[in-house]
Amino acid sequence: MGDRLLEVRNLKKYFKTKEGMLHAVDDVSFNINKGETLGLVGESGCGKSTTGRAILRIHEPTDGEVIYNNENILKYDKNKKKKMLRKMQIVFQDPYSSLNPRLSVFDLIADPLYVNKIYKTKSELSDRVKEVMDLVGLEQRLINSYPHELDGGRRQRIGIARALALRPEFIVLDEPVSALDVCIQAQILNLMNKLQEQLGLTYLFISHDLSVVRHVSDVIAVMYLGKIIELSDYKSMFIDPKHPYTQALLSAIPVPKVGAKRERIILEGDVPSPVNPPPGCGFYGRCKYREDICKEKTPELLNIGEGRYVACHFVK
Repeated sequence: MGDRLLEVRNLKKYFKTKEGMLHAVDDVSFNINKGETLGLVGESGCGKSTTGRAILRIHEPTDGEVIYNNENILKYDKNKKKKMLRKMQIVFQDPYSSLNPRLSVFDLIADPLYVNKIYKTKSELSDRVKEVMDLVGLEQRLINSYPHELDGGRRQRIGIARALALRPEFIVLDEPVSALDVCIQAQILNLMNKLQEQLGLTYLFISHDLSVVRHVSDVIAVMYLGKIIELSDYKSMFIDPKHPYTQALLSAIPVPKVGAKRERIILEGDVPSPVNPPPGCGFYGRCKYREDICKEKTPELLNIGEGRYVACHFVK
């Protein structure tokens, strides 16, 4: 168990809409230790990406605390926030739309170094760009290429290189492989693991794919309708999932063995609207174990032992 790097406490992010307040992130709490990876998983629209962006203050949180190296970074002013973001970076989902098509590979990677005025001479800047390209496996012959000339894997390597340029400690990986082919996904995941070991990085890995998260995470948090409903080390999560929603997610993972079958749990009903959500469990309408208390009282995320947390009235 390493030292704690990041502690998220009761984080909330609400958006004002015509219908009312949209509870994108609704009272989320978790910790990440130095050098470890927390995988944040759930269906599309559950608030995973908003959580990552709220931590980095890309979306300013509505409430809560983000404790980084024992300081609440949500209280930082503009100048201190800029310095903080040198240590906290993000890699976006779509490597094409997140890159400026008018900039070359060199300029894309050098951009954060320009903005933060890290190097005084062009030769120092050039050396750092080439060093980062080597780190992520980008051939230096591509230094003057443009995003449209490269495949998805190389584009994502540019995104990773740009995030690494400022020598960060913590990186939010927002579905970094979901837009890539399966064989390229494996290459990028192996690269992220290698960089973590080599540079001592700490990750928040956001994904809807549990089979991917399983191979990169030390701890997994399952999110549903803006809330974390289960949090556990990855082994316990896959051996013995506790929350009915987690059980359904795991049942949908294909078994990579000829003739092998897994009993599939089919969820009926729709995900409730996150706009002005009613009291009670958000999973109430889709849960086969539901009872009256589930509709009336919101379950708390409670420790059930051995570092496992579950938000369900019937899991002890």
